[in-house]
Order: sequence, then C-alpha cells, then structure tokens
Amino acid sequence: MSAPTLARSDLADAADQYAALLASPEPSPADQPWLAQTLHKGAAGTALLHIERAWRGRGSWRQAHIWISHAVSGEVSAARTAGLYLGAPAIAFMLDTAAGSQGRYQNGLADLDRHVAALAHHRVDSATARAERGELPKFHEYDVFFGLTGIGSLLLQRDPASSAMERVLTYLVALTHPIPGPDDRSVPGWWVGHDPHRRESPRFRAGHGNFGFAHGITGPLALLSHAARRGVLVDGHAEAVHHILAWLDEWRQDSAKGPWWPEWITLPELRAHQSDQLRPHRPSWCYGTPGIARAGQLAALATANPYLQCAYERALLCCLHDPVQQAKITDPGICHGLAGLYQTTWRATQDAVDPTLAACLPALADRLAQHALPDATRGSGFLEGNAGTALALTTAASDATPTSGWDRCLLIG
Repeated sequence: MSAPTLARSDLADAADQYAALLASPEPSPADQPWLAQTLHKGAAGTALLHIERAWRGRGSWRQAHIWISHAVSGEVSAARTAGLYLGAPAIAFMLDTAAGSQGRYQNGLADLDRHVAALAHHRVDSATARAERGELPKFHEYDVFFGLTGIGSLLLQRDPASSAMERVLTYLVALTHPIPGPDDRSVPGWWVGHDPHRRESPRFRAGHGNFGFAHGITGPLALLSHAARRGVLVDGHAEAVHHILAWLDEWRQDSAKGPWWPEWITLPELRAHQSDQLRPHRPSWCYGTPGIARAGQLAALATANPYLQCAYERALLCCLHDPVQQAKITDPGICHGLAGLYQTTWRATQDAVDPTLAACLPALADRLAQHALPDATRGSGFLEGNAGTALALTTAASDATPTSGWDRCLLIG
C-alpha cells in the first residue's frame, strides 16, 4: 500500500464538502413516496451523516433535524416488507443514533419500538411456517438489509431482553441446522432458493449458499457474535456460531496471497466440495474477505478463541496487501467501495491483537479521500452514495468510534 499523504484536517475538509453538497433534501419521487424512509438511498440514510456531524460539533442539530423530518414526512411503513433499511426499523435506527443520552425523539422511538417488536414476531412466525412447509428461505427472510438479522441488530440495541430478540436469535440458531435440499440431500439451513440477485436463473435453478455479509451467512454470524458478547444468549447459540465457523473453514480458499472465500456456491459445487470461483473477487463489506474477516473476528472474540482471531485478522491483512484484490475496488461507496472497506477495517483494528492491521489505515484513508470527490451524480444515499462516503471520511478524520453508532446498521461495530 502506498504511503499516506493526507492529514486528518484534509479528510475533515473532504467530509465537509460532502455535507455541503447534502445540505437540503429533495422531494421523494412521486412514484416512490417510501424512498425517504430508507437507509440505503433515502433521507433516513443521509440523516445519519448530519446526526454524526451534529454529535461531533462539525454540524448542527438543526441541519440533522431537517433530514430527520424529511425522512418521516410520510406515513412510516410497518408492513411485512419493512426491515432495518426500510420503514419503521430504519426510522427507529435513525432516531436511535440521534437520541443518545439526551433523550431526543423518545416518544417517536417508543411507538416505533412496538411496531418493530410486532414485526419481528410476525417475521419469525412466517419463517417458521416456511420451514414447516419444507421450502427454502429467501434473502428477505434473514439478511441484514430487510431480514431478521437486520431487525435483530436493532432489537439488540433497543430491547435486548425482549421476547422478540429471543425469538430472532432462536430463529438464527435454527437457520444453521441442515434442511432437505432440492435433490433431497441436506443443504445448510440458509440455502436460498434463488440466485444472488433474488431472481430465477438457469445456473441457480437449485438455489445457492451465500457467504456475503449483506445477504449471506456472515451477517447472522456477526449478530450472533454481538449478542453473545453482550450476554444475550439462547439455547444452541454457541453451537450455531461454531456451525457457521466450520462452514467458513471448510470453504476457505488458501493461496500465496492469503486466504479468501467464494461469494457463493451452487448445488453442484456443494456436492463436489469444490468452488468454481478461481480467485477472490472485489474485497468489500458486502462480499469478500473484509466483511467475512470482521464477522469471523467477532465470532472469535465471542468464543474467546485467540487463535481464530489471529487467523481472521491475518486474512484481512493479506487482503489489504494484495494489489490485485485492492485494484478491484473502484468506487468510494459503503456497500462495495472504499468507504465500506475503510470502516470495516477500522472497526477490526479496534479489536485486533495484531498492530500491523492498524498500520494500514492511513494509506486506506488516503485512497478513500483521493477517490472520494463529491459528485452529485452519485446521489445522496448511504450505501452507494455520498452520505456513506462522508461518514467513513468522518471516521478517518477523527480516528474515533462513531459517536452516533451509525455503522451498527452494517453490523461491524
């Protein structure tokens, strides 16, 4: 990695430029009135930037409230399709980052908490009924964005002792148990019946097993590990963590540049015990070694396994030092760009036993700033737009834990 050249003041100035570009929300499209209440590309996600800046004294609470008000300007959805990144859970997460110890937005949060708990119970009921019918799950059932993993991460923050939290964790434990596959032989319980893009396609006629953080099994691993570290446990919790770790160990691909994992495998690959992916793809939060390594590191911390922790930290370090993998990161966003790579690595360094991991941060911050020129064409969104990039720049500028906890919606912190 190249030597760093930018000072923290330069990184803070870059974040300021993004904030200026995102000063005022625009009306939601008439055909997408729900867009404002999304984290991934709506006002709720952009509000996270202004909330973090307000906490740090770099922006104002008035500015933050403008975006918060826009996010809740329409009827907030508590429909069955709601999740951490859409509707009531998204708004609850946004307000929670603003509330802090000051007690802001408590009335709204209390009402939202009731809706989120009811949604969690309903979604677990639906998942249980699906399993009893012998059907395969879909991403929407358990993933970070819209599934029970994302909803569970919010419950862990807002109401960890609730029956809703217990049921979500119990569901995730059950998700690690084998189920009958399309060929009547067992597949992992998280084996989905569609392709990686949630569609039907010839190659994925029998579904697939996904390793990614956003949609795959490493998201549930991260939530189970966070919960275990906080002492929030259910029957079979430790065994579930070990099942997922064993799966990751089985499918780890070793190379001269370090270990890596496939993005997904099909049924023929599962039966052959061999991945068709020949080399690591883009090293990002959503897919690739960084997200998997952080989830594995969290699991190692939860299980007090220093050997495992060192192994996952080494995987991340090797990835960061591999120019071929790093060249595949071509955008500054959170989901699959430099902002997500930086934030995931920064979180990993805070728990790392290996100090050489932290030594990578200055050069990563330099790369982020050099690629992260404010661009209105990228949109204001959190996952792939300007707001997420600015938030990672804010972390890089301060080298401190996000005051608002905005990156909890990525389950890395």
